[in-house]
Amino acid sequence: MNPKYEFAEIEAKWQKAWAAQKADKAVHDPARPKFYLLEMFPYPSGRIHMGHVRNYTIGDLMSRFYRMNGFNVLHPMGWDAFGLPAENAAIDRKSHPHKWTIENINTMRGQIKALGVSYDWEREIATCHPGYYKWTQWLFIQFFKKGLAYRKKTFVNWCEKCHTVLANEQVHDGQCWRCDTLVAQKELFGWFLRITDYAEELLADLEKLAGHWPERVITMQRNWIGKSIGARVKFRVDGTDGEIEVFTTRPDTLYGATFLCLAPEHELTKKLGAGTQQEKEVEAFLQSVSRQDTLARTADDAEKLGVFTGRYAVNPVNGEKLPVWTANFILAEYGTGAIMSVPAHDTRDFDFAKKYDLPIRRVIVPEGESADAPVDAAYPGDGAMHASGPYTGRNNREAIPEINEMLKEKGVGEGSITYRLRDWGISRQRYWGAPIPIINCPKCGFVPVPEEQLPVILPTDADLLEGGRSPLGTLPSFMDVQCPQCGADAKRETDTMDTFICSSWYYHRYTSPRCDTAPALKEEIDYWMPVDKYIGGIEHAILHLLYARFFNKFCRDIGILKADEPFANLLTQGMVIKDGAKMSKSKGNIVDPDDILKKYGADTARVFMLFAAPPERDLEWDDSGIEGSYRFVSRVYRLYAKWIPELKDIPATTEGAPDVELRRWRHVTIKRFTTDIRDREHFNTAISAGMELLNFLAEYAPTSSADKQELRGTLVDFLKLLHPFMPHVTQELYGAFGYGDYLTASAWPAWNESYTVAQTLTIVVQVRGKVRARLEVPADIAEEELKKLALAEAKVAQAIGGDSVKKIIVIPGRLVNIVH
Repeated sequence: MNPKYEFAEIEAKWQKAWAAQKADKAVHDPARPKFYLLEMFPYPSGRIHMGHVRNYTIGDLMSRFYRMNGFNVLHPMGWDAFGLPAENAAIDRKSHPHKWTIENINTMRGQIKALGVSYDWEREIATCHPGYYKWTQWLFIQFFKKGLAYRKKTFVNWCEKCHTVLANEQVHDGQCWRCDTLVAQKELFGWFLRITDYAEELLADLEKLAGHWPERVITMQRNWIGKSIGARVKFRVDGTDGEIEVFTTRPDTLYGATFLCLAPEHELTKKLGAGTQQEKEVEAFLQSVSRQDTLARTADDAEKLGVFTGRYAVNPVNGEKLPVWTANFILAEYGTGAIMSVPAHDTRDFDFAKKYDLPIRRVIVPEGESADAPVDAAYPGDGAMHASGPYTGRNNREAIPEINEMLKEKGVGEGSITYRLRDWGISRQRYWGAPIPIINCPKCGFVPVPEEQLPVILPTDADLLEGGRSPLGTLPSFMDVQCPQCGADAKRETDTMDTFICSSWYYHRYTSPRCDTAPALKEEIDYWMPVDKYIGGIEHAILHLLYARFFNKFCRDIGILKADEPFANLLTQGMVIKDGAKMSKSKGNIVDPDDILKKYGADTARVFMLFAAPPERDLEWDDSGIEGSYRFVSRVYRLYAKWIPELKDIPATTEGAPDVELRRWRHVTIKRFTTDIRDREHFNTAISAGMELLNFLAEYAPTSSADKQELRGTLVDFLKLLHPFMPHVTQELYGAFGYGDYLTASAWPAWNESYTVAQTLTIVVQVRGKVRARLEVPADIAEEELKKLALAEAKVAQAIGGDSVKKIIVIPGRLVNIVH
């Protein structure tokens, strides 16, 4: 074999061989346990970066490991090709989104293949392909038929730079998730999916994921869904027949309400101000708030602003007239978009009341305090009810069911549950997305495109308008159609779907990606689903992962599959950072994967990515670290170049026993690799175990034929352990040993627990805390015998001198400390 490690030649050789033999092809095989492994698929908006390399390397390690452990592994790859990331990148480069996307897919595919990742490329998908978005559109129509897709006019998050609507989940700190532009409120018609119909199940089923998903992700989803238990209460608008319905989690404080607050976007806000002396002030306030992001204005540290609408509402429990205000911290999408304000028992209401000199009335008194004490701060806790009509003196929590029943009897409210989660706005006023398959007929209204006419093709020869605006509304060939119900002239919907629609079900499509009769074949999807291990960034905790769970449950309900949850286990890997910041072109700290592969090879890049940090932590890029990984891979190669010629063809022998220390190293290392990968998912410590074994083997010299046989077995097992980390060089060395099969198809080594126990131990001997000797002793030595050996050591006796020994402390397996 070549004594020199020629990584470029080795990696090209085996990538070609694996592709030719379709070594990574997945097949339906009920006789074997399945393992569906998936990394979140990428946006093809440029070239891959080191974050991609880390993600795919982690996934490939697990894919190879589980295959070698007897699992039938599905490990596919595809492209999240529609949406703003690809479209904006194309616009920046003055290219067409379709052309730019396809070119990037071809480039990124080549880069990923150069890493040696074991994907089943026959299952490759791209969400911009008509064969894929046909079924995206079909799923939308099923939502529509079930009453779960609807169109309405509402205030939406608007990004002026991207010329499109953003879902609440796509607004980060008041800015667009893609371009960081400040988001404003704009009133538009748009399509929505009723994710709120699944709110309770989405919340409850988080319990099924406990212990399998990171607790941080579960908490983030639980908080986003935001279940609140309370009551809906109707306040009549004084002097009118109108009502304001509020949701409150504290019906026990109804008697302490001193004003109402409406969201600026509430349908009554502008109407209430009309014709009053406050009309102009209300309109000016609404204009001001429309330029604020909803999340930013409701932050705890944001200034609480509001104006009086000029109207009053009547408290249904005591007949008191309460001024109706509008305030920037109230959201139309939470509850009813209106609240009753009880400043004595809510901190936000207290601050607002103090700012605008509104009344504050105590109605809950904590134990040991006087009801007449001044209210210096809001008290949100429990206690005795005060100034609360027939409930005065009652424990507030005990009275809540009775208050809810009273509201119901009077016809002014009832107990209720609400959620922070709002319906998902999926309309995007952009070109590069799946067309919404709806026809607007002047006679029939909104009519779904007949399923046999799907897909509604996105015209790829259309040029974008100025500023990236969609051309679909200007194309008669796209817009003008006949109504499928009555035949009248009609218009197509020109909005396209949010890109998160495409990624909410792609994991289903991988199970049968060429199926042309359904989103997936029932037999295939029920065999492979759920995904056994899903790998991706923590930044997708709310957007993608919540939407995917929603889609999976809907698909279950319409009979596409059986699984309740899409992802049985979730691994969220950290970012790759350099110079203390996430790699980005703007910061000038990008490391190009192509440069690393050219200089060091794919195996070295993989080892560094897996060794530098545990997967859930951020990885700090270090040039010396990549150099160290290259030295490790090169040392492995040189070790085998030394021993393969001598050990390749040695005959099996039963004469004599092998070196027990060599055998112990072999079995201890197998155990450490297995538990670190399977149980702990700490791949860096597995590599550390490999480095320790390499150091031992570099100094090892066999003294018998049995030793050589054991050494050969150790070296073969070591290749198998290292294969998921550095597949090319291990496959090359495995072949040099004379094996003709692929390592991924070989069996993972097993350890014998009895062989992992050391036969001898090194015991440190201290005299008054100072090391005086080291003893090599049998592992099963008795404590009294160990004490005798320690005292017999010359340096120990010299340190003690003529003094008497007061105490001998033995720490089993490690230490003897003598006190004199």
